[in-house]
Amino acid sequence: MAQGSDSNDTSYKSPSPGSRPSSSDDAKKVMRREKNRIAAQKSRMRQTQKADSLHLESENLEKENAALRKEVKQLTEEAKYLSSVLSSHEPQCTGLAPQTPDLLYPPHHSSYHHQHITVPHYQH
Repeated sequence: MAQGSDSNDTSYKSPSPGSRPSSSDDAKKVMRREKNRIAAQKSRMRQTQKADSLHLESENLEKENAALRKEVKQLTEEAKYLSSVLSSHEPQCTGLAPQTPDLLYPPHHSSYHHQHITVPHYQH
């Protein structure tokens, strides 16, 4: 390519000896290159803004994911604890009320059974 020519400019022809492009052609070429330079600059700026936006979104999603994993862990621990409380309480409840196939855990009518069960309050 000729020195100083635009790599995207396919219409450029080296001047033949003795002929010189008119000043209006030069002005058009300068204007076209300036418009192209501005368009490329805007395109790069939009691309950078999009990358920044995606980076922020990624960071926010990672924080949300960590918070949700923490909540799952707490809820799993709470479920294990409540399951163990239930397992330890079931032997005390058997024989108090007749077991029917419809009811897996019959309701308690005595306040005695609720006094010996303590359940900690979990904060989420």
